[in-house]
Amino acid sequence: MTRLPDPRALLYRPGALDPDEARALVRRTLRSCDDGELYLQYVASEAFGFDDGRLKTADYARDAGFGLRGVSGEMTGFAHANEISAAAIARAGETLALLDPATGGHAAPPRRSNRHLYTDASPLDAIAFAEKVALLEAIDAAARARDPRVAQVSVGLSASWSVVEIVRGDADPVLDVRPLVRLNVAIVAEHNGRRETGSFGIGGRRLYGDLFEPATWNRAIDSALAQALTNLESIAAPAGEMTVLLGPGWPGVLLHEAVGHGLEGDFNRKGTSAFSGRIGERVAAPGVTVIDDGSIPGRRGSLTIDDEGTPTQENILIEDGILKGYIQDRLNARLMGVAPTGNGRRESYAHAPMPRMTNTFMKGGGDDPADLLARVKNGIFAKSFGGGQVDITSGKFVFSCTEAYRVENGRLGAPIKGATLIGDGPSVLTRVIGIGNDMAMDEGIGVCGKGGQSVPAGVGQPTLLIDGLTVGGTG
Repeated sequence: MTRLPDPRALLYRPGALDPDEARALVRRTLRSCDDGELYLQYVASEAFGFDDGRLKTADYARDAGFGLRGVSGEMTGFAHANEISAAAIARAGETLALLDPATGGHAAPPRRSNRHLYTDASPLDAIAFAEKVALLEAIDAAARARDPRVAQVSVGLSASWSVVEIVRGDADPVLDVRPLVRLNVAIVAEHNGRRETGSFGIGGRRLYGDLFEPATWNRAIDSALAQALTNLESIAAPAGEMTVLLGPGWPGVLLHEAVGHGLEGDFNRKGTSAFSGRIGERVAAPGVTVIDDGSIPGRRGSLTIDDEGTPTQENILIEDGILKGYIQDRLNARLMGVAPTGNGRRESYAHAPMPRMTNTFMKGGGDDPADLLARVKNGIFAKSFGGGQVDITSGKFVFSCTEAYRVENGRLGAPIKGATLIGDGPSVLTRVIGIGNDMAMDEGIGVCGKGGQSVPAGVGQPTLLIDGLTVGGTG
């Protein structure tokens, strides 16, 4: 395994920038600001696409740059460049001179932590190109051999490895190393002229490692094929208001979209969220506890520190149905008079941070999932979701189901196609009437979008029974 003796060598190069020089520049350029930081980043990434029985794409990228941010009051000045040098940072600092002088509410530096979630070994160099292609070929061949109804197989393998250092004028620099891998398998099954798709993805903040183990990629094949074959038997989804049983794990993406975004600090500071000003109020049914935690090792949304240098932590957002707090970055936390929660995130050095979720999930309850199913007289079981949308102000959301079943008199019926779930975040959690004891996190494939930025995120939940959710269907 390749070892990097000092990841900082990828950020600081002789003749361009050294650590003391960086800190001096930050002190000088941010002296009139309430807050701010220099964000240095090096990232290596690669992605492979295997389709139609052959390698279709093999993309490699290496990038390095900085983002310099200054904050005065509610105003933010931000400049970035893909050149890490003292000269470039000094030029970027000229932008911050346009800010109004500090308001006197200078923010305290982030608290320190000795915790490090990830290794400094690069996953991209540990496995040869030929081995990666051989893995894709093996998955394609195994999937096609599984069942004569397999008509098409697509496999994707991707990884990134990033080194981040955050430099402030009032604290020592903090470093984070961030690996990220993902394997996706999609299968199209065909029978009697009908074609349906199934997919499965797995990944997280780790090295390639287990993705190359046959047990892992065979599980991906089996799961994708099972979903495709199930959908071949699907019938039109019913429509109307009915009881909905949500499966554990990935269906937590509904929680992420319907509730999580509405609990982010910027929306609540501005009063545009349906949850604004409701701290201490009941916003969910008894037993519902929602947490955002970016400190769980290996999870897709986890980081040692957020992108402002604040250590990540467990944040209880809703406890036993009562709203306890919001997700905060430094700017919104300061303006709202609360502590940052380790949720200041950015897509890259070319973006300014904002409050974002990390791993957002609902804690498990005491119900047996089989008992929850038995309680459904007329409804659907949503096992897996595709895309979803939410309006932050109203909380209204729409989600499409990629695998779902009819439920009648407590028994699973035929798989259904075209089902969508329609509702609003502020009321959906008040309609929870059963919480399973099988809480699970997703498989590590989530990507969250906000304000034109995408970041990796995790979701999770137990089996949930929700009363009176609107199902949009075609039947």
